[in-house]
Amino acid sequence: MKARMRLLAVAITVGSVAVSQAQQIDINKSNRSIAVTATDKATADAEVATVHIGFQVYAADSKSAYALGSKTSNDIVAALKKGGLEDSAIQSDTQNVAPVQQYENQNLPDTQKAQRQFQVSQSWSVKTSAKNAASVLDAAVQAGANQSGQIDWDVADPDALEAQAAQSALKRARAIADQMAKGLGATLGTLIYASNQVPERPVPVVMRNMAMASAPVDKVAPLAISPQKVTSSATVYAVFAIE
Repeated sequence: MKARMRLLAVAITVGSVAVSQAQQIDINKSNRSIAVTATDKATADAEVATVHIGFQVYAADSKSAYALGSKTSNDIVAALKKGGLEDSAIQSDTQNVAPVQQYENQNLPDTQKAQRQFQVSQSWSVKTSAKNAASVLDAAVQAGANQSGQIDWDVADPDALEAQAAQSALKRARAIADQMAKGLGATLGTLIYASNQVPERPVPVVMRNMAMASAPVDKVAPLAISPQKVTSSATVYAVFAIE
């Protein structure tokens, strides 16, 4: 029975290791192999930040709302450029000029309702270095970006981080296959086949809709924001020969 087992393709499940359903290995006397699926990850400090900034303003009529929105929009972009950002780092996401729906004002006093009949909103994605994320957010908020705060962290070369994760997963697969081979009384041979499944993308770390007071205030320091770690994971399916 033990000799017969050595001729079979073997797969196991240990932790994040599982049988791959996508690959079919012929089982015969000339194909002495072990098949393993393994997952691992690689982590690095964030190097790049995409800061999402935006604003929303209200006025009694469409023309007034647009004028206020235009001023706020240009003030924000001017503040970002003053901080050293190039035009290419500032990308527009959304912009909207519209009447305020009646239900949105239903709980407000009549005097406030009269001043909130139309609204203008706009948002941008601003790419900068991770270490400058806090200062970019601060400059935008100080200029009127009252709906800001989401930050997506990444590395400068995501492909390199994914490759590192795949390499770690393959190394793990080999270690598990080696233990399997020893359990069968065999010796692990060369790698016959390997495939890398679609890796998981890093989950953005966010702070949504950070509303800021519109009243004038003294100079305020930027928020204490620390760049996050960026993690990339990879799953490999590997087939090793056994001797």
